[in-house]
Amino acid sequence: MRKLALLICAAVATAGFAHAQQIAQIDIAAGGSTLFSTKSISSSAAFIPPPLSGGVYPSFSADVLLDNHFGFNAEGWFRYHAGTYDGFQKFRPVYYDINGVYTRTISTKFRFDALAGFGGESLIFYNQYLPCPLSGACQPQISATHLVLHLGGEVRYYPWRLRHLFLRPEAHYYRIIDNTEFYSGNILRLGASIGYSFTR
Repeated sequence: MRKLALLICAAVATAGFAHAQQIAQIDIAAGGSTLFSTKSISSSAAFIPPPLSGGVYPSFSADVLLDNHFGFNAEGWFRYHAGTYDGFQKFRPVYYDINGVYTRTISTKFRFDALAGFGGESLIFYNQYLPCPLSGACQPQISATHLVLHLGGEVRYYPWRLRHLFLRPEAHYYRIIDNTEFYSGNILRLGASIGYSFTR
């Protein structure tokens, strides 16, 4: 969560730079999504990493859009309930990314956003099965982090005339670099958000 806060602060700091480009709109949104990834079809008895798929992922995002159809985006999302890794160990992934945005109005009620950027993946593996000495010297969890590349597309729908509250179905593709904990480093995230636009 601290890294998400830093990304949002970076987006706000970028707003100072973007002020010279005439900020047209600032958006905040919250939503939910789930993950899809390929799994092994091998019948080998050797250990095969599981796929990183399923689960409910709450998300939070902020956008700064400029008059020239470009802007900036910061987003964070995490698995709400801990998953079970290979049937025995609890884990929870947390993601954050910062992106460039290209936005285009389709009609009076629809806009399309294309995003590209990078971020990180933090995997938290809960070490609940190993005993700890009375001194409390052992760690309750083990973490791994990876660089993540991101491409995404979103469609905003403004159902009311005021064009402030919007609904946003979205699709995101992530490439996790040096992914060894799961079968594939290619992740598809599908979901939707509800948000509010602050316009000039």
